[in-house]
Amino acid sequence: MKEEMTLKVIARIQSSFSEKFGIPRQSGRVPEICSRIVFEPEYRNAEALRGLEGFSHLWILWQFSEIEINGWFPTVRPPRLGGNQRMGVFATRSPYRPNPIGLSCVEIKDIEPASPQGPYIDVLGADLLDGTPIYDLKPYLPSVDGIAHAKGGFSDSVKDHHLTVSDPADLFDSVSDQTAALIRAVLSEDPRPGYQSDPQRIYSFECGGFHIEFRVEDRQAILCRLRPISCDVECVEEVNLP
Repeated sequence: MKEEMTLKVIARIQSSFSEKFGIPRQSGRVPEICSRIVFEPEYRNAEALRGLEGFSHLWILWQFSEIEINGWFPTVRPPRLGGNQRMGVFATRSPYRPNPIGLSCVEIKDIEPASPQGPYIDVLGADLLDGTPIYDLKPYLPSVDGIAHAKGGFSDSVKDHHLTVSDPADLFDSVSDQTAALIRAVLSEDPRPGYQSDPQRIYSFECGGFHIEFRVEDRQAILCRLRPISCDVECVEEVNLP
């Protein structure tokens, strides 16, 4: 029996996230995220997508490509448990595993089989960094993958981390409604590590071509700065924090 195999990158994803911080921890949590699966030249064959138009969702098998792994550890610290409690790596979705492979379920928005750049698939709710290598795609089967009586283990006991979003300086007025909705949705998922709670600490991330800064107080994400990444100077004024 062959014990090792080489996985081929069949596609890469174009997403709104140019860095890891801010990416939702699970797929489907932020359906406002629209990403595009673009196939590598060897796999730009529309025939490979025949029949996929009849499905609403898709499984993506992909690589955690932006982490350093030096060996593996049997236990990890899930961020949502505060970063102090250890769980077995195979009981978590941590990227720090023997094979750094991720699995995400996304909604299919559009399939274009014959663009000038080859076929592509637009999907909603992906939790992937821009440029992430994709190894495989499989259709989601409701009768097989949707298990109504499934248990969520320790994740069922984790408190709700949803935040309300405040924009005291009306910074969202300077961007499109679509971009504002995307950033609001990402902030509402509370991108902070679970063990950090300083209300004066400023967090920042990049999403949808914008640099975003925020802080969290009383379960409220307060938008502090918002500017296009391409700007060489400040494009909006800072909020004066108390």
